[in-house]
Amino acid sequence: MVPFGGWDMPVQYPTGTVNEHLECRRGAVVFDVSHLGTVRVQGAGAFDRLQSVLTNDLRKIGPGRAQYTHLLDEDASVLDDIIVWWVAPDVFDVMPNASNTARVLDALGGSDTTEQRAVLAVQGPGARARLQSVLPEAAEIGRFRVGTASFEGVGCVVAGTGYTGEDGVEIAVPVSHAAQLWSAVTAAGVLPAGLGARDTLRLEAGLPLHGHELGPGITPLQAGLGWVVGWDKPTFRGRAALEHERAVGPHRLLRGIGTEGRRPPRSDCPVLVGGRQVGVTTSGNFSPILGHGIALAFLEPDLPIGADLSIDVRGQQLAGTVVPLPFVKKA
Repeated sequence: MVPFGGWDMPVQYPTGTVNEHLECRRGAVVFDVSHLGTVRVQGAGAFDRLQSVLTNDLRKIGPGRAQYTHLLDEDASVLDDIIVWWVAPDVFDVMPNASNTARVLDALGGSDTTEQRAVLAVQGPGARARLQSVLPEAAEIGRFRVGTASFEGVGCVVAGTGYTGEDGVEIAVPVSHAAQLWSAVTAAGVLPAGLGARDTLRLEAGLPLHGHELGPGITPLQAGLGWVVGWDKPTFRGRAALEHERAVGPHRLLRGIGTEGRRPPRSDCPVLVGGRQVGVTTSGNFSPILGHGIALAFLEPDLPIGADLSIDVRGQQLAGTVVPLPFVKKA
């Protein structure tokens, strides 16, 4: 157990991070992600409030759907990356990262319902089959869909989202029944998994982590996430600065690097080409699926796929190559 964003979080369970990682790619695991925030925004003005502040365009979806989006600062830095669950016509559950709930409340209003529920993420190619005996309604919720399910007489909100690159759902269950649902899910053959596997899984999937690939000074365009920007709507926070960057082009881009051997690259390491620094790593680790090191890094924008480079890890050079993302595709 370790402190994380004001919460005590499990890094790994007795089976270990690598086993948890492999089970998510081949079977099913469950993460306790109750540290994620939930801000409920509801009422007649809820849609307009979210639409005018967040980057993505809610007109692309509708009730019963989920959408990935960003909350920007005025300089177009990503204050947080968020999943919006459109629960009912005028009810939205906005899901910020652990430490960012207060700033999302400040930007959007609404009410903080984080402590009223736990969130269990059941992920992997076998997730839906194993959920059928526990929460069959949840097992039927499609990708980026939102619905409800009943567990022991209490209502749960379920979204077909996750952070592993695999299929699965996230279940918001009232805290009164969270431990019972966890026990039922694990009894159905779903392996508990912790922060260690969550990080290696999202890294293999090329997914950003706030504080590493997103944060102060990092824009959606630099992070390769321009698709979350609704340019067709009239306003969102940080639009002017982001429009300027779009016009001149970002000065760096987030790319994937595959390295040789089992030694893992780490974050905040210089990336070199011919002895000249061309970027810096933001995340790095060993890939249990690929069997070698992988890293995300902000690199000069003209560095092509296939370019050879090296990562300076504490004074030692780790040979690598720029590779397409994701590193590992869904099973």
